[in-house]
Amino acid sequence: MCYEVAQARLAAMSTATPPRSPSTTAASPATSPATSPATSAAASTRRPALDWRVRFAVLSLVWGFSFLLIKVGTDGYAPFQVTFGRLFFGTAVLAVAMAVKRERLPRGARTWLHLAVAALLLNALPFSLFAYSELTIPSTLAGICNATSPLWGMALSLVALSEDRPTRRRVAGLGLGFLGVLTVLGAWQGFHGLDLKGTAMALLASLCYPIGWIYVRRTLAGSGHSNLSLIGSQLGLATVQLALVTPVFAGFPTSFPAVPLLAVAALGALGTGFAVLVQYGLVNEVGPTTAQMVTYFIPVIATAAGVLLLGESLSWNTPVGAAIVLAGAALTQSRPRRRAAAAPAEQP
Repeated sequence: MCYEVAQARLAAMSTATPPRSPSTTAASPATSPATSPATSAAASTRRPALDWRVRFAVLSLVWGFSFLLIKVGTDGYAPFQVTFGRLFFGTAVLAVAMAVKRERLPRGARTWLHLAVAALLLNALPFSLFAYSELTIPSTLAGICNATSPLWGMALSLVALSEDRPTRRRVAGLGLGFLGVLTVLGAWQGFHGLDLKGTAMALLASLCYPIGWIYVRRTLAGSGHSNLSLIGSQLGLATVQLALVTPVFAGFPTSFPAVPLLAVAALGALGTGFAVLVQYGLVNEVGPTTAQMVTYFIPVIATAAGVLLLGESLSWNTPVGAAIVLAGAALTQSRPRRRAAAAPAEQP
């Protein structure tokens, strides 16, 4: 889900030591901090079995269907139970991957403390908020709210990250994107028929991702640990957090309906564990800028899945507003073309 924005950026910057400009970071594929030029060259000769475009399409489908799986899961289980199951199965997949690659767990109490905060901001809290939101709003709306994460991220980074400068292009993208949000919500008709509480939770979940990304960027960048080790440990900590919270607020399931259970298992194993592995592979191969373009396909797939498979209704302002949101998000993420060497740099 919009995990993909935070995690694509995390993979891109977790190995950086000095701060770099956004354009430089976006253009450079992520590599392991311990990777030497020789091993990088050797790794580049090993081509994956599937073309990156196929894996990109698979990732788009998996994350796009996540909102449908959340909706189906909450039909049989409490939201906290859905989130715990999602994290449990996702952690299991990454634990297997770490064992196969013989990855070591991070060391140091401070690193684990930062990972615990990241687990809350990037996993436990937004996953739970999305699950609760889909009790009262359709999965199509949740998927579109998820697409606002790049907008929140750009707005926050302009304030929290000194290297992100407020260019006219970015400001225009922010304004356009939030105009799209108002269109989706039907602001001109007083948000009639809209569950404000559920929508607010979905938007808050989307806001959690850039907050978590900025926190991770400030605390774990250049830590010397591999991306797989960090995210595997982060998901494990999020699972522990939900294991403590779920019995208190949701209790234990009294029955185990098969279809919602399969939905939760697929949400965790595919939409969380497997998807993260595919995402890191894409980041390493084509770079974070191309890899995070998956963000713009997710609401389209989520909307199609909700309408076709769950029978959710769709008014004209939903797809129109979603298109405006995506256009604004794309504008905030775009970079102006470089001018000739003799030309002056573009002013913000």
